[in-house]
Amino acid sequence: MHRIRISLPYFEQYGWQSEIVTVDESYSEMVKDPLLLKSLPNDVIIHRVKAFNKKWTSKVGLGSLALRSLWFYKIYVNKLLEKENFDLIYFSTTQFPVMILGAYWKKKYNIPYVIDMQDPWHTDYYKTKAKKERPKKFWFSYRLNKFLEPIALKSVDGLISVSEKYIIDLQKRYESIKAIPKKTIPFSVLEKDFEIAEELPASTMLGNKISFLYLGVVGKIMEDSLHLLFRSLKNLKDNKASLYEKIAFNFIGTSYAKTGGGEETVTPIAKKNDVLEIVEEQTDRIGFYASLSLLMQADGLIIIGTDDPGYTASKLYPYILAKKPLFCILHEKSDAIKIINECNAGMTTTIQTPFEEVNKEITKYIENVIDQSYAVKTNWTKFKKYTAREMTLNQCLLFDEVIKEYLIKSRKS
Repeated sequence: MHRIRISLPYFEQYGWQSEIVTVDESYSEMVKDPLLLKSLPNDVIIHRVKAFNKKWTSKVGLGSLALRSLWFYKIYVNKLLEKENFDLIYFSTTQFPVMILGAYWKKKYNIPYVIDMQDPWHTDYYKTKAKKERPKKFWFSYRLNKFLEPIALKSVDGLISVSEKYIIDLQKRYESIKAIPKKTIPFSVLEKDFEIAEELPASTMLGNKISFLYLGVVGKIMEDSLHLLFRSLKNLKDNKASLYEKIAFNFIGTSYAKTGGGEETVTPIAKKNDVLEIVEEQTDRIGFYASLSLLMQADGLIIIGTDDPGYTASKLYPYILAKKPLFCILHEKSDAIKIINECNAGMTTTIQTPFEEVNKEITKYIENVIDQSYAVKTNWTKFKKYTAREMTLNQCLLFDEVIKEYLIKSRKS
């Protein structure tokens, strides 16, 4: 959602008029944030489709918003394409099953389509994991994704991805992707969002201690990073207790589950490492602008990465623009490591780094935040290419290339 939202103010200046088709928010259980509408251009056209009620579909095990809305997308967009002329269809969502409609609309209405791969769709990652570490309904979702992904990818005309690794993996599965336009375009951030967030009253969620904040889901794939962090905190507890007592680590919005239904994933690891007294976890998610407001209120920010080298933290750019001391624990091959170091935006370590070195860096970071000697020295000139304006330009250049190649193919056929 945010990829499109932050691009909307710039699409037209790069030659593209856009209309949005989305599911009506009443059919979603995600946290609502009415302030998001303030960031949209006043003239943007938004079409809202229905979805089957989850109350009924869950009885047969289908809760996915994509599956519940797929039929309504098909019917609504069919009517839209029959009465108006569009040059391109752009899928930018992690509700992947909807993307199979691209091949259908391309065949029926002769319109090319582009897919924005924000996460892996079909992946063997969890096949090597113990059953208890797999997502719920893994057996069903794995087979469904394996069936649906080829339908969408074999006919796609352009590909965008937040990570180069995702593109490389897809090219191994689908030969046709090698010949189409594709770009790696990380997530970005809209500077106006921080202006909106500043209007919110200060929160009391972070307490009175020196606060370190992580916002976002925490899953099994982040356990290595968490253990490194908490082992270091335990070392601080044992050797520098006076500093340890001054700090608190807050993890907020750690579950995708609906409000009140999340399972804690951080506190069990904190307990295992004997640092639970300074760790607070809230599984419930909060609104987008409430999140940005908290980023600006925290004393230090933490990014916890996964053991997947293709992982690129979507929260990276808001964290950088919050202009607070930043520490990241990521896979050594993560694109985020390169971006942070390129822009001098924070301190980094990897899950492959020996603990002694990680501990030294984390301890130094915490001490610098406590004594306020951490100086944020982000190179904003280099950061410019990661702003919403520049990222939108990259999208539009790919759109232009897709249209050009599609017209050439059409003439030949």
